[in-house]
Amino acid sequence: DELHFQLNPLQNSPAAILQHVAGNILSRFTDFLTTDGEKPWRDREAEFADRHLPRQELLDLWNRAWNVLFTALAPLTDNDLARIVTIRNEPHTIFKALLRQANHQAWHAAQIALIAKHLRQQNWQYLTIPPGGSNAFNEKMGVRPK
Repeated sequence: DELHFQLNPLQNSPAAILQHVAGNILSRFTDFLTTDGEKPWRDREAEFADRHLPRQELLDLWNRAWNVLFTALAPLTDNDLARIVTIRNEPHTIFKALLRQANHQAWHAAQIALIAKHLRQQNWQYLTIPPGGSNAFNEKMGVRPK
């Protein structure tokens, strides 16, 4: 149920965010080097409508998208980073396209984390160093305090 929770009517549910990110990855990385990253078959607006897919269907969609991305990236080398691909008819180096994608995914990951933190409240487990934990973490890592 929490996958479909919305903080408010203008906020996407985690499930809708997953649908959108998967749709974005599928569009951008299907035929990555040879076709525009915004595919004619993509219905971006529909990605934001929570279809209330069961957890397993969301995971299947998510995994399918990431498999497309990893398959597209596998043959690339450092020499390919300056090659040009297009996204919505705008030329990008592969490096820029990958940076754009990483930023986009980070934005949506943060949205999901915020919703999860809201839902879990006191039971939230930080994904990074928790508040008040910097000194202990730095000590563990051998970082000397200033």
